Amino acid sequence: MSERQVVILAGGKGTRMNSEHPKVLAPVLDRPMIEHVLDAVYKVNLGRRPVVVVGYKGNLVRNQVRERADHVWQQNQFGTGHALACTQEHLNNFVGSILVLYGDHPLISHKTIENLFELHHSERSVLTMMTTEVEDFDDWRQTFYNFGRILRNGDNSIQAIREMKDCLENEKQVKELNPGYYCFNSDWLWQNIDKIKNENKQQEYYLTDLVEMAVQQNKTINSIKIHPIECLGINTPDHLELVEKLIRERTS
Repeated sequence: MSERQVVILAGGKGTRMNSEHPKVLAPVLDRPMIEHVLDAVYKVNLGRRPVVVVGYKGNLVRNQVRERADHVWQQNQFGTGHALACTQEHLNNFVGSILVLYGDHPLISHKTIENLFELHHSERSVLTMMTTEVEDFDDWRQTFYNFGRILRNGDNSIQAIREMKDCLENEKQVKELNPGYYCFNSDWLWQNIDKIKNENKQQEYYLTDLVEMAVQQNKTINSIKIHPIECLGINTPDHLELVEKLIRERTS
């Protein structure tokens, strides 16, 4: 079995949560949401502690997580690509598969994590990702409208991820979406992550650029489709209420 590592991005403030605390410490059913993510990770046989990237009031996150994870600092929050790049020195001696998760996505399951690792290993990909699909953007699914669209070629291979704000009208109708969960070959990742540019309105570095690089390098990007519920992130109190409701329904 290939060596496996999980990186959990948890450096954001979460301004829309109306709280001065780090977003990943907001309680979901009386437990900080990052603990739900760690629970899923610990049901997977990694053989090592996951890495949590901390930033805004990071000591509070470190004090919560303690020995359940190693910690890497992202002193300035310059996007998901920058957050992952901050782990390069810490993971310098690691060779294998690196899977990226988010501390504010508490509904990810250990089975999904395991399945992504297994597909990535069996196909020997440089990049394997999860996608999800919705029937529409109504009801609780309206939160997915702003997700990036998965664009595929005629042979069904992934061609690009188009951010919603950049989509043509027909592309906005695409229902296969990008939740942002990726598994990378470590060698390929570190050879390419410094090539990410911040040429966007937010001037941030995004992991989605690595998908474009893999396509340009004629690398096959494998994917596995997961249930939309596992892709829900928490950005607002309304999102938090929705996630708690869905967890109760799932466990009842």
